[in-house]
Amino acid sequence: MQNNKRLGRQALLFPLCLVLYEFSTYIGNDMIQPGMLAVVEQYNAGIEWVPTSMTAYLAGGMFLQWLLGPLSDRIGRRPVMLTGVVWFIVTCLATLLAQNIEQFTFLRFLQGVSLCFIGAVGYAAIQESFEEAVCIKITALMANVALIAPLLGPLVGAAWIHYAPWETMFVLFAALAAFSFFGLHRAMPETATRLGEKLSLRDLGHDYKLVLKNGRFVAGSLAIGFVSLPLLAWIAQSPIIIISGEKLSTYEYGLLQVPIFGALIIGNLVLARLTSRRSVRSLIIMGGWWIVPGLVVAAVATVASTHAYLWMTAGLSLYAFGIGLANAGLVRLTLFASDMSKGTVSAAMGMLQMCIFTVGIEVSKHAYLLGGNGLFSLLNLLGGVIWLGLMFVFLKDKSVGNRTDA
Repeated sequence: MQNNKRLGRQALLFPLCLVLYEFSTYIGNDMIQPGMLAVVEQYNAGIEWVPTSMTAYLAGGMFLQWLLGPLSDRIGRRPVMLTGVVWFIVTCLATLLAQNIEQFTFLRFLQGVSLCFIGAVGYAAIQESFEEAVCIKITALMANVALIAPLLGPLVGAAWIHYAPWETMFVLFAALAAFSFFGLHRAMPETATRLGEKLSLRDLGHDYKLVLKNGRFVAGSLAIGFVSLPLLAWIAQSPIIIISGEKLSTYEYGLLQVPIFGALIIGNLVLARLTSRRSVRSLIIMGGWWIVPGLVVAAVATVASTHAYLWMTAGLSLYAFGIGLANAGLVRLTLFASDMSKGTVSAAMGMLQMCIFTVGIEVSKHAYLLGGNGLFSLLNLLGGVIWLGLMFVFLKDKSVGNRTDA
């Protein structure tokens, strides 16, 4: 295992290649969301298919995590990761052949499988390659690059459909992934620790049982899922909220993403700056002071007036800043809450989170249909409250996350 302490050019080459792949998969979701109104119109489908596209994508992201993490432990992170990149390229190009909304949604599911490789394989290798303070800093910096997708995706996607068919977006996603493939092939190290061991379903079940018996790991994984859900629900539902509900233009829809994801990036930059001076525990607590109040602002405003979308945007921006501060450290502490091999741990963490995302986005869709922006924001607030309760469990041991690395 590598243990890099400095963020030199060579040390950063692998995470930069990984984040290019991550960016291609994220923009594969965020850029198409404003285009989904054109997709459903072309296929003569209802607007309820707009958030379902993202649900299918995230369901794919849960589908193979249970296998890919342990598999990469035994046959290597590199071959599994590179296979995932090729899979994404092929499934993106296959979208050009879709004939109806059902085929399109199924292909979205297959594309979403590519997300499994990021958490269960790529990020496991990152965590194994760097010591804690450097790793958190890298994770925060990588998050900033990846977050350009939800920041620029809606704006670019809204403009794209005015000048080119929505299908050509998937050619762009495939091209970006192809560049990342060549970079990962050159730069990705092999960090797996159980190479050559046989993979049996019995051993796999035993490993997952040990991981899931760890209460602090489960609390941390669920917390990451619930605290991230409002952001993903917003990405999935905001085209309907802003364009269909508030009758704003696609351009105005794109502009309303800027304060939310801009705040998220600023939170990550602040985190990267404070990592060497503050304990991980204190950074998570600091993030909490923004997360819950931000969701409260959005909920109170939209319950009082269902069309208070600007206040909802302001509240989600405060919440997003807190996410930027807290999440990278929480991911690190959760991953190392279990002593099991990191491919298995990362896969278990990803499956729990993707389950929350998949179910939560569909519940959010129905909440909006039943109660508008108010009920949608109250459900988001519930996610923040659950996160807060899980943090009391996760941080109950006062020593957790208290070490400060210079």
